[in-house]
Amino acid sequence: MSCPVPSPDAPTLAATQRIQPELHHLHQPGSPLSCTLASEVPVALVFNGISHAVLMASPGDAAELALGFALTEGIIDSADDCYDLEVHTVGAADAGLPAGIDALQVQLQIAARCFMRLKDRRRSMSGRTGCGVCGVESFAALDLDCPPLPAHPWLAQVDVQTVLRAMDALRDRQTLHQTTRATHAAAWVDLHGQILHVMEDVGRHNALDKLVGLLAQRRQLQQPGFALLSSRGSHELVRKCARVGIAALATASAPTHMGMRMAELTGLRLWGLCRSPQALLYAPGSGQAPLAGNATGSPGNGATS
Repeated sequence: MSCPVPSPDAPTLAATQRIQPELHHLHQPGSPLSCTLASEVPVALVFNGISHAVLMASPGDAAELALGFALTEGIIDSADDCYDLEVHTVGAADAGLPAGIDALQVQLQIAARCFMRLKDRRRSMSGRTGCGVCGVESFAALDLDCPPLPAHPWLAQVDVQTVLRAMDALRDRQTLHQTTRATHAAAWVDLHGQILHVMEDVGRHNALDKLVGLLAQRRQLQQPGFALLSSRGSHELVRKCARVGIAALATASAPTHMGMRMAELTGLRLWGLCRSPQALLYAPGSGQAPLAGNATGSPGNGATS
């Protein structure tokens, strides 16, 4: 059984909106300015007829977002557990939203065992466009457990030259960000530092979920390569990668300490502050030699970006 892929004409909403604010300057009179803003819309995820979560996200690639979310949150175990997936546009009035704020609804039909598991552990939650732990009610609800990644003989090839080559190339591949200056990117990169896929969203978590969904659709999750993010390496992004078998992650900014610790615990190779001509390796990855002088689980504090 293969994961369903929505038709190319699946409904969506505009990714950007043109507006005309006033530009004010300390030493010049105000003047009108035409510019473009990134769209952010509610995306409701419905599993087997039961509404589970509403994410605030960029409207494009809603199907990939839903599938990636289901995988990284452990709702389904593989893309084969999703039997059907439909994307619908919901008008503001029908959604009970203010005028002009339309929404998307993604309906997923998943395996019975996955749906039973979901019902057993459902909790109130909102989309993870911010801290990533919205809606949790206790420390136990943070769901930080994740099985360790297997050792990969190619992991050392994700070196400083490779991650910087990819990071330098990412800027020109962020088409939505070039227009809006308001979105994050998640890219899939091969062992030569060549970017193969790029997904963008106003939320860094959403961008990664979209990338995971795309890789799952194309059966590429288990191939050698690494994820590249235009954001920081927060713990939930590390966990999302490790949960679906992505063994290496490189980010534009530094990770949180918990993000680095999560990488150590799962065996994920973690690069951060990837800005030419240097980058910092915070965790070597499963099967690699441990970092010297990092016994306390803290990266060197004297490095500069």
